[in-house]
Amino acid sequence: MNYSSPHGGDPNANTNSTAARVAADPDTHQDFEPNSRSSDMSLHDIVAQDIKENPVLIYMKGFPESPMCGFSALAVKVLQQYGVPICGRDILGDLKLKESVKAHTNWPTFPQIFIKGEFVGGSDIILSMHQKGELKDLLGDIAQRDEQKADAHDP
Repeated sequence: MNYSSPHGGDPNANTNSTAARVAADPDTHQDFEPNSRSSDMSLHDIVAQDIKENPVLIYMKGFPESPMCGFSALAVKVLQQYGVPICGRDILGDLKLKESVKAHTNWPTFPQIFIKGEFVGGSDIILSMHQKGELKDLLGDIAQRDEQKADAHDP
């Protein structure tokens, strides 16, 4: 889920370097050309869309399956206790995305966790909410919705 621009990270660039590279390489077919959502969207728009579309979202170092720092690992471990789908976005591979997320939240550290479109905080806040029982209330309907979707797909 790491979106990047084929223009060296500049989503506002007008040239399509991928098409030029594909045309120059006789062994490459356009069907295998990388697709990038960010070419038509600003990083601010991508962050806003991520937050809107994902009930539980973590901008983190690494991915939920393979966190790259202890704080990200802690946040994932706490959230996994609730059986909710977790969408994660690696900020290590895209420094411009990292800065866009920081600007969006005005929060300097990672991970940054969003639940139901609202910025909650980092791993320390999630852990505290978990210990106080607040996280269960916040995530309860997300877990129920996910279970209902799974039941609807079972024969």
